[in-house]
Amino acid sequence: MGKMNVFRQKLAAFLERPAVRQVIIGVIVFNAILLGLETSDTVMSRFGGLVVALDVACLAFFVAEIAAKLVARGARFFREGWSLFDMIIVGISLVPAGQGLSALRALRILRVLRVISVAPSLRRVVEGFVTALPGMGSVFLLMAIIFYIGAVIATKLFGGAFPEWFGTLGRSGYTLFQIMTLESWSMGIVRPVMDVYVWAWVFFVPFIMVTTFAVVNLLVGLIVNSMQDAHHAEDTANTDAYRDDVIERLAAIDERLEALARRDDRVG
Repeated sequence: MGKMNVFRQKLAAFLERPAVRQVIIGVIVFNAILLGLETSDTVMSRFGGLVVALDVACLAFFVAEIAAKLVARGARFFREGWSLFDMIIVGISLVPAGQGLSALRALRILRVLRVISVAPSLRRVVEGFVTALPGMGSVFLLMAIIFYIGAVIATKLFGGAFPEWFGTLGRSGYTLFQIMTLESWSMGIVRPVMDVYVWAWVFFVPFIMVTTFAVVNLLVGLIVNSMQDAHHAEDTANTDAYRDDVIERLAAIDERLEALARRDDRVG
C-alpha cells in the first residue's frame, strides 16, 4: 500500500511538471489542426488515412493521460471539476460513429477546450467568468427590463411606418439588439427612421448610451473583478500550500533533531 502511494505521488508530480503540460497543450493544438483538416475534401482525398491515424493517436494519448490522472489522484479525481471536464470531453470523442450520433462525433473539436484545463491562466479566466454569473444575472435582468420597455415604446412609435423593424414586440426587440451592438445602427436603421420621424434620435441615442456604454460595461467590470478575485484566491491558496509545506519540513527536521538528541543521551 505504501509503495502504491509513493507511485501515485511520483505520477502526480510528473503530470504537474511544466514540460509535461506543454507537451499536452502541444498535442491538443496539433489535434485541433487535424480536426480542421478533416473538413477539407482535398486534404482528406489525398491524406485521409494519415489524418485519421494521427487523430486516433492523439485520442489514445488523451485516454492515457486521463487514466494516469485517475491513478495519481484516485477518488479526488471525481471531486475536481476540471478533471471531470477533461473526462467528459475525451469520452465524447470515444463515441462510435453511427446513425444519430454524428452530432456527438462533430463535438470532437471540443477537445480544443482542454487547453483551458491545462493552462492555469486560462483556468483563471473561466473561473472568474463563472464566479461573475450570479452578478451577471442581475445585470441581464436589468437589460431585459430596459429592452422590454424600449421594445414597447419603439413598436408604438415606429411600428406603423416601419413594420419590418418595429411591427411587433419581437421585431422591435431584435432591432434594438442590433442597435445595441452598433451593427449598421445609424445608416441602416436610425437614419431611415429619422427621415420619417425627425425627433427619433431622442429615443435611440439615450437607448444606446444606457445599454451599450453603461450596462454592457457593467458586465465587463463584473467579469474583470471576478477574475481578479479568482487570481487573488489562487495566490492565497499557493501561499498557504507553501506555508504548510515549510511547516511540515520544519516539523520533520525537529523530529529528527529530537531523535538524534535522544540517541546521544542513550550513548552518553
